[in-house]
Amino acid sequence: MSAYVSMLRGINVGGNKPIRMDSLRGIYEESGFSKVRTYVQSGNVAFESSEQDQVGLEKRIEAHIEQTCGFLIPVFIRQAHELLEILSYNPFLNERNDDPSKLHVTFLQQTPLETAWSKIVAPSGIVDEFWRGERAVYLYCPNGYGKTKLTNGFFERWLGVSASTRNWNTVNALYKMVME
Repeated sequence: MSAYVSMLRGINVGGNKPIRMDSLRGIYEESGFSKVRTYVQSGNVAFESSEQDQVGLEKRIEAHIEQTCGFLIPVFIRQAHELLEILSYNPFLNERNDDPSKLHVTFLQQTPLETAWSKIVAPSGIVDEFWRGERAVYLYCPNGYGKTKLTNGFFERWLGVSASTRNWNTVNALYKMVME
């Protein structure tokens, strides 16, 4: 069995696409996953599965949520070693020692094309910064994520892939969950 963390994009935000966490756990258990646990109300789920294909797992979970809830939600799956890599290589901590409460990670559903990365332009006049990772973008938002222009939509438009953001504390908590 392999341990995974999945992150759902855009549920329970502003009353849109509501899914209760007990219902979400049920969806995962009905899908045949074991040791299903959720973290906060924004669609973070740790689980175990014998399946090794992360893309297949994402599609399977997306289909089951759509069948059960009536709406399609992008799902992002990572294993412990991928989360550890993200936690270990944050340039805003390692190189500058920025305030962790101002740090976020935007998870990308797949690796963007190199041409998309080369064309990305940050909005003018912002203090927020981003740093490219493998299937993630590190964010430093000194005025808070709620005020940034470096949103999921920004990265989705420029990179052409689905994106979902978590704060630094949540990424740490998800890593701990997947290691249990």
